[in-house]
Amino acid sequence: MPNQPSAPAPANPFGLVGLAVMGQNLVLNIESRGFAVSVFNRSPEVTETFVAAHPGKRLSPARTLAELVATLARPRTVMLMVKAGSAVDAVLDDLAPLLEAGDIVIDGGNSHFADTERRAASLAARGLNFVGCGVSGGEEGARKGPSIMPGGPASTWQVLRPVFESIAAKVDGEPCVVHIGPGGAGHYVKMVHNGIEYGDMQLICEAYALMQAAGMEAPAMAEVFARWNEGELQSYLIEITARILAQRDADTGAPIVDVILDKAGQKGTGQWTLMSAADNAVVVSTINAAVEARVLSSMKAARVAASTRLSGPASRLPMPAADLVPRLHEALYASKIVSYAQGLDLMRTMGERKGWNLDLGGIARIWRGGCIIRARFLGRIAQAYAGPPPANLMLAPFFEAALNRAQAAWREVVALAVTAGVPVPAMSASLAYYDAYRSARLPANLLQAQRDFFGAHTYERVDRPAGQWFHTTWPEVIG
Repeated sequence: MPNQPSAPAPANPFGLVGLAVMGQNLVLNIESRGFAVSVFNRSPEVTETFVAAHPGKRLSPARTLAELVATLARPRTVMLMVKAGSAVDAVLDDLAPLLEAGDIVIDGGNSHFADTERRAASLAARGLNFVGCGVSGGEEGARKGPSIMPGGPASTWQVLRPVFESIAAKVDGEPCVVHIGPGGAGHYVKMVHNGIEYGDMQLICEAYALMQAAGMEAPAMAEVFARWNEGELQSYLIEITARILAQRDADTGAPIVDVILDKAGQKGTGQWTLMSAADNAVVVSTINAAVEARVLSSMKAARVAASTRLSGPASRLPMPAADLVPRLHEALYASKIVSYAQGLDLMRTMGERKGWNLDLGGIARIWRGGCIIRARFLGRIAQAYAGPPPANLMLAPFFEAALNRAQAAWREVVALAVTAGVPVPAMSASLAYYDAYRSARLPANLLQAQRDFFGAHTYERVDRPAGQWFHTTWPEVIG
């Protein structure tokens, strides 16, 4: 019997599961770069509506995962844009049996890195490659160019690179994507990115609170933030803060920020960052303060009740706004440096522990565009890690000089806030970290004495070689 001609290979190089707003925007981004995309959503009507809304696009709707898989060229590449947690496991349970060895599954949600490593091990047993991929930039970034942080097997990068480099944000012609490392490295770096984002946002909010305490109105604050966005504080978060403060409420005509309830939400990545920092004995006090500030903000009823019973200053700064603003610029900039320093220290420590070989300079470069924490000074961070890495970002020459320049104004701002009763937990935590890190001697000698007193934990001495341990026979406590 003569050989029959083989069927043509499937045309679509990329499949995507999950057509919520982020998934839809990512699909449109991928298709706009010349790639055909097969799409699936658990609600078939969502798939059909989405494809129908974009006629002429190279989109192939699938009513089942089996249909999706059948349209893909090998190695099949399927990206999940579904809610982190059990939804990811549910899709994988249905999808994995349909795939073959060498195929690639990408989780583009905000999954915990430990879940990513568990899933990777399970799929590897089937010969499948699992990529935990951080995607930052929100809806706009997904459509126009996000910062992308893929982890997983290095072999997958050559397959994913053409698509990811084409859809990523570009800075100076360089795509904001790089293979982060094996295992859960991609999702871990995205987690820390979000932790730094928490710190950055809280610091900006504290600057806003201090401007309020100096008597500034929202339009004047908007002008300050817009001006700051033209200098060394330039960043996406500073830019949108200026726009938010300039926005009027359609119903009342008041600044929109004045009619928004002061209760903040969070989705968990900040808390995950804190837990990882505790596991690795790394200080992330600025991020911790930011997470706690959100928790306190959620206690609205308790705060309103306490405001009638607990006394304190009137939250009014004695310094005119014109004098405060330049000092506040320095305090915000210095505190921001500390927030990034802590996040980078956590990534360095975890990367060493896991053997991920994280390129901190490369990570800073891909954060320069597309992501929520994109900022001008990330270029300076990338430069700081281009050669032998500093022990801490604060010790890189550029940032050392910036902190030394800013620290007097920084102290003045924090002192003014404390005296006036304006809570600035992240700014205060950043300054305390700076002061502790630069202190050749801390009061931990007394702490060690206390530990030895009640628990015989021993201590080292300043007049003996390091590594020798001593215990004192302390007097008995009477009564």
